[in-house]
Amino acid sequence: MNQEEVERYFKKLQETGGIQLGLSGMRRLMEMLGDPHEKMDYIHVAGTNGKGSTCAMLSEILQRSGYCVGLYTSPAVFGRNEQYLVNGKAVEGEAFAAIVTEIEDACRGMEEMGFVHPTAFEVETAVAFVWFLRQGCQVVVLETGMGGGEDATNIIKRPLVSVLTSISKDHMRFLGNNIEEIAQAKAGIIKEGGSVVAAWPKEFGVRRAIEAVCQEKHASLVYAKEEEAKKVGWEQGKLCFSYGRVGEVRLSLAGAYQVQNAACVIETVGLLREAGLRIPREAVLQGLSHTRWVGRFTVLCKEPLFVIDGAHNEGAAEKLCETLKMGFTNRKIIYIIGVLADKAHERMLEIMMPLAWKVITVTPKHPRALDGRQLAIEAGQYHKDVSYSPEIAQAVGQSLELAQANQAMVIAFGSLSYLGEAKKALEEKRQYDR
Repeated sequence: MNQEEVERYFKKLQETGGIQLGLSGMRRLMEMLGDPHEKMDYIHVAGTNGKGSTCAMLSEILQRSGYCVGLYTSPAVFGRNEQYLVNGKAVEGEAFAAIVTEIEDACRGMEEMGFVHPTAFEVETAVAFVWFLRQGCQVVVLETGMGGGEDATNIIKRPLVSVLTSISKDHMRFLGNNIEEIAQAKAGIIKEGGSVVAAWPKEFGVRRAIEAVCQEKHASLVYAKEEEAKKVGWEQGKLCFSYGRVGEVRLSLAGAYQVQNAACVIETVGLLREAGLRIPREAVLQGLSHTRWVGRFTVLCKEPLFVIDGAHNEGAAEKLCETLKMGFTNRKIIYIIGVLADKAHERMLEIMMPLAWKVITVTPKHPRALDGRQLAIEAGQYHKDVSYSPEIAQAVGQSLELAQANQAMVIAFGSLSYLGEAKKALEEKRQYDR
């Protein structure tokens, strides 16, 4: 296949395969490919919010410590290839297409034997295992999809460390009816006798679920306590704080919630050292201060200020709201919002609307997208100035004009699935205006 055929292949899988939890299909696919996942070391990261940022920080620190590092994340924001990074470099199109072709052949072989064709996410995950092994990765930082125990990435055996970031209500149709059931599903990545780092949970049910699984699996548990981060503030455009033995930390990633993610990373580094990895303190500090990660309070332009953020559930909305209150309440804020229908967006709207000046809703180009017109009706219950835009590019253009005329900022948030198109529309608009 070429790159265009690859995209058609994945689109077909997404439209026909849906979401299937469980590891039987993934195990069969890995067997067909020679079990590449069994030949590398991993840091496995699950949670509801902060997974991608945490993975990116860990990858940067390990690279600066001299390791060859694979980083697998999902979903893609600006391009499918970006899900697979080796020392920060994405897999090239031809190599990617060749591996997908190879995996497609294995999937056809499974069908011929009477098995169900793997899902899009299972194929994406298989690509990661094959590519990283062939690139000689010493450590792979592996982000789960939406789940934990039944997530395709959980086919790995015992990772160096299992990391649980912030957990909140999301994907309830698949993971559980309450926060404790969701936490139990996420904690499914914990292995017998393993080492675990978890963000300190505010909800008792989350803490109880994590600790119960750790006890059952005889796994050691370390909490990253956000309250131990001292002197949190902004200096020269970077979020700064001190934490334990590491001392003064500067984060390149914006967003007040990154303090909690960085605390998880620092505690994970401690366990990695116990596992035998050599990670100098300087690599930790430099890694945290130079990490780049798209889709989490990412500034795309400064005049006017245009930010994208993948906040799409209650927990992420609370953290985004905290960031806006921390440094942006002195200006008008224009929202562009697009969400998926199966997300708990009602609570997100309730949290975010009080800070908005104007709100524009859009429809992401995704099979599970919520129609932007319906979203506008729902948002209108919490805000008096809500409009629907039929095209994402139109929403971007409209928001820029409003921001320039009123000294306002724009933040596009919600589903990651439309942020790449918003970025492209912004770039084209700015190029045209020149």
